Order: sequence, then C-alpha cells, then structure tokens
Amino acid sequence: MALNRRIFLLGAAGFGLSACTDPTSSFNSEAGRGLDESGFGNPTMHNQLVQTGRISLAEVMTNRFHAEVPSMVNFDFDQTQLDDEARAILRIQADWMKQFPELRYTIFGHTDLVGSDAYNRGLGQRRAEAVARHLASLGVPRSSILAVVSRGQTQPLIVTQGRERANRRTVTEISGSVRRGMLMDGEYAHIIHRQYVASATRS
Repeated sequence: MALNRRIFLLGAAGFGLSACTDPTSSFNSEAGRGLDESGFGNPTMHNQLVQTGRISLAEVMTNRFHAEVPSMVNFDFDQTQLDDEARAILRIQADWMKQFPELRYTIFGHTDLVGSDAYNRGLGQRRAEAVARHLASLGVPRSSILAVVSRGQTQPLIVTQGRERANRRTVTEISGSVRRGMLMDGEYAHIIHRQYVASATRS
C-alpha cells in the first residue's frame, strides 16, 4: 500500500513538473505574449520613427486597424438601418477604438449607382451618421469621430448600374491622432505599454 502511494505521488509530481517545463503550456505564457509579432525590435523601431516624426502615429495605427478590424459595413437597398452583421462588425470596431483614445476617425458613406447623384449623397450621409451614432452607443466618445462624409455613388467597388450590396457601405478610417506635449513624449510607447499590461490582466 505504501509503495503504491509513493508511486502515485511520484507520478503526480512528474506530471506537474512536465506542465511547468512544457514551453507550449498556457501556464508558462508570459505577459505580452499576444503582442509578439515575431519581429524582434520592430516596436522599438516604430516608436523611434513615430517620435522623430519620420512616420505618423496615425499611419502606424492605420496599418494595425486594417489588419485587425473589419472597417466596412453594408446596407440593404435604400436603407440606413444596421442589420445584425453590421452591428457585430461595429462592436469589433468600437472595442478596438476604445483601446486607443488618442486616435480620431472619419466615417465615409457610400451607395450603389441606382438613383440620382443628389439623392445618393444624402443617403450616404445618413448611413455614415447611423454608424457614428451606433459607435457612440457602444461607448466610443463622439469626439473621437472627426467627421461623417458622404461619397454617394462616386466610388463603387463594383461598377454596375443595378443594385449592388458591396457598394452600399460605410468605411471607417483613421484620420489622425491627438498629440499631448512635446513630440518626444513616448506616445506610441505608452500605447504599447498599455496593451502589454492589459494582456497580463485579461481573463
């Protein structure tokens, strides 16, 4: 009986040690692991370029926004109401936007080619405003949205005179950032540090 108990305890200890030494175990995940883009030194390089003015914070974050967030929502014909798919996309947008209060956005409204240019400019504007209102309802500060702009029917993704859902859309774009203090204030580094801390506390 004592021998069996000893064997059991040794086995349990070995299992625990293997979990601790397994580099792929979630037990061993370090803070910030989700931010590692496998490009050693890139965050430092980006921070230096941003702080010296060789690239803008908005430019760096625009690339991230398009890589991480769907920027476009679509609408039914002649409608401004947001369907379930649009609301789901806007929730993703809002969650991302709230992480970066330094950034400012413009929402562009588009239509298909059905109808007059004047009518479609108004429709594009109403769609952009509907998206801005919904983002605000999800907690995005209204001051973060610099403008809502209608492009009407002037920039179709698919050129057709008929109804085309792909053309009935809004597009959210980063249009700038708010700088506080001097240029060399570590603004981009502060953003990265804030994400690093959040990664260690996220459930």
